[in-house]
Amino acid sequence: MRNLLLLFFITLQFYTFGQVADSYYLPQNVSYDPKIPTPKQFLGYQVGEQHVTPYEQYAYMRELARLSDRFKVEVYGKTFENRELLLLTVTSPKNHGQIEQIKAEHQKLVNPSQSGSLDLKKMPIVVWLGYSVHGNEPSGTNSNLMSAYYLAAAQGAGIDSLLNEAVILIDPCINADGGNRFATWVNINRSTNLVSDVNSREFSETWPGGRTNHYWFDLNRDWLYQQMPESKGRLVKFYEWRPNILTDHHEMGSGSTFFFQPGIPARTHPLTPKSNIELTAKIGKYHAAGLDKINSAYYTQENYDDFYYGKGSTLPDVNGSIGILFEQASSRGHLQETQNGLLSFPFTIRNQVSATMSTLKAAREMRVELLEHMRSFYKESNTDGVKAYVFGNSKDAAKTWEMVNMLKRNQIDVYKLNKDETIDGVSFNKTTSYAVPTNQPQHRLIKSMFEKRTKFEDSLFYDISAWSLQYCMNIPTAEAKASVSLGEKVGVNTFPKGKVVGNSTYAYFFEWNSYFAPRAAYELLQKGYTLKVAVEPLTAIVAGKEQKFDYGTIQIVCNGNDPREFLQTLAERDGVDFYATSTGLTPLGIDLGSEKFRKLKQPNILMIGGPGVSANDAGEVWHLLDQRINIPLTIADIETVNRVNLDKYTHIVLSGGRYNNLSDEKIKRFVQSGGVLVALTDGAEWVANKKLASVTIKPRPNNNGNEKRPYALQEKYSGAMETAGTIFEAKIDPTHPIAFGYQQEKIALFKDNNIFFEDTKNPYNTPLIFTSNPLIAGYVHPKNEALIKNSPAVITQNLGAGKIILMSENPNFRAFWYGTNKLFLNALFFGHTIGGGRFGGEEE
Repeated sequence: MRNLLLLFFITLQFYTFGQVADSYYLPQNVSYDPKIPTPKQFLGYQVGEQHVTPYEQYAYMRELARLSDRFKVEVYGKTFENRELLLLTVTSPKNHGQIEQIKAEHQKLVNPSQSGSLDLKKMPIVVWLGYSVHGNEPSGTNSNLMSAYYLAAAQGAGIDSLLNEAVILIDPCINADGGNRFATWVNINRSTNLVSDVNSREFSETWPGGRTNHYWFDLNRDWLYQQMPESKGRLVKFYEWRPNILTDHHEMGSGSTFFFQPGIPARTHPLTPKSNIELTAKIGKYHAAGLDKINSAYYTQENYDDFYYGKGSTLPDVNGSIGILFEQASSRGHLQETQNGLLSFPFTIRNQVSATMSTLKAAREMRVELLEHMRSFYKESNTDGVKAYVFGNSKDAAKTWEMVNMLKRNQIDVYKLNKDETIDGVSFNKTTSYAVPTNQPQHRLIKSMFEKRTKFEDSLFYDISAWSLQYCMNIPTAEAKASVSLGEKVGVNTFPKGKVVGNSTYAYFFEWNSYFAPRAAYELLQKGYTLKVAVEPLTAIVAGKEQKFDYGTIQIVCNGNDPREFLQTLAERDGVDFYATSTGLTPLGIDLGSEKFRKLKQPNILMIGGPGVSANDAGEVWHLLDQRINIPLTIADIETVNRVNLDKYTHIVLSGGRYNNLSDEKIKRFVQSGGVLVALTDGAEWVANKKLASVTIKPRPNNNGNEKRPYALQEKYSGAMETAGTIFEAKIDPTHPIAFGYQQEKIALFKDNNIFFEDTKNPYNTPLIFTSNPLIAGYVHPKNEALIKNSPAVITQNLGAGKIILMSENPNFRAFWYGTNKLFLNALFFGHTIGGGRFGGEEE
């Protein structure tokens, strides 16, 4: 018996750790078309032997489409690194012949006035299979090689029935940039004799790793507001098809097993209907049966939630679909030692193939039930009493424009106002404002985007607990409880171009209200124009009339030349208005030659990156400056910064992360010699701990209490202390350079940390302070809320000839927090102007 067991384990080792046969992955109760090449025949290596790159994956998918009349391939977008993003449509040849009709009929499920007449028994189900949104979670995209081969080559009544009754959409490599980065790393570090030692270089990819896209964004958090090109292209196809099931194939820690949804029921968003959870659980039985068949361990209803609608497995739930998350324990390379024994790459792939097959089996057998779920979902009407959400900002048309885009990208109808409206004391001009009526199919999604939820069944969140669109954008918004007069529905949403008023060889003004004003300012500085910022208001003569200009107005010094033609280009591109004036004398306020017009410097910015630094936070800075404001950004690792001369830089940025190995003495000398240090979240905490600024971080409270508690509740109590993503209200001082361009008394800030500043003794160096009743939306523990109340959110100080600007929050969160980007940009453009006077920010 012992010899038989030994033989069994030797055989298991061969199939698990060596090159496996196709039968290891594929169902064997069918025959396969020999005209369709297996992945090994096409690629030259077996699936799981090495990591497939996006180029290889796409070449194989195109070969399947060339050889099989079941496959059609299309490009739905391109990444920042110019890689294509493919979507495959897989169904029977007959269905392909009438695919547009099938799609049109399927879309009727969303329209209650049309869906009642549909014969669901005759309709195909639509299934979306999405693989590896995180590039270093490769079992998903590698498993798709075998799943796609099965769909192209399998023969028999079962596959014929599936393809007749389903339209299968395959997104084979959601994150092509990150996937290529990771595949390259593990393949070049792979040994012929596989090394399973966790200390091997193969398992320690270099910073920032392959999880994220080019700008280090987590694409799995971008499904709702869609700021990345990968997401924008993918969601166009999602809404074009509105799948009944969407799978989202991930990986988790190597010491785990395999997870499939449902997650923890108490952590499901309340707007998701209970029927969704029930159907997810029913589908889960198919996954369990498939994994049981191959003797794989798994679990469900633990760890993960379905709350934040910006994730790939959750956005479908608020669109009448069933989103399903799969999490496979990751081998991270090819073979790794874990607490559960040796974990091989082929084994991880096999589980993902099983999950795909069980999904397709469930879709076929539950087809009518899932179609009915979508039809019933959209038949339910809005009952919360809000007739419409009305929004608009006459001072920043660019942000309003993008807010409309966000809504329209989610198939939400937006209308112009037919007349001026005043709602809850907020005035909306019909020329600059919009309305989103709630009596439309997407009413659940609309509510989720505007709601201000502060009560929750559970206090633990896998991701953020609030994402209210109006606060993300800092756009005045009101809930209309009565009907508003709707004008024209927004079709093509054209960018609001600016204008140039008058002409002059003396000076032009532009205000800092527009979102893209910093982009215009940087280009003007880059081309050699002298710019000055007004630190006090003024009234100037423009086109023969007096016009008021607020704090932060920019003066362009013409020096005898008229830049009108160039300014017209900037006005159209950036949505900025330019105003000519022919005299330096003003009717009211500071004159143009006043020292209170302070000269701007062209920023030359260094951001510190590398191991320890949060790639997500750093990537948000990089994306903002590189993609939106057109500012070059130098990114250097900590060890590089410690040894190079920093004199040529005007600014150093510390985003979130750990800076344990950064030389505080070198950073101190940089600031003392005139540089500006901008430190966010953990970076600000590092500055405080190193005593570079006279700022104190409040001690973090714990939730242990004095009484004894059951050990099993430890996670619940400790997790409740995390501020995972909540919106708070802060008072803003629009006279401070950090707040230039904000014409309001209060602003919403997003907080996803437990960093709380103590108040400073200086009455002038805290331009943003949380209010005494700060919670707007999301979850916060009462102990943390007490620490936030009346505490500074931004602190500015002088150090020698330079400035330190500390922000406890991340103003650039996930690229969709447009409303606070200006705070960060102001630190770059105006940071050096802060100071002056007894309490003007001098070192204390």
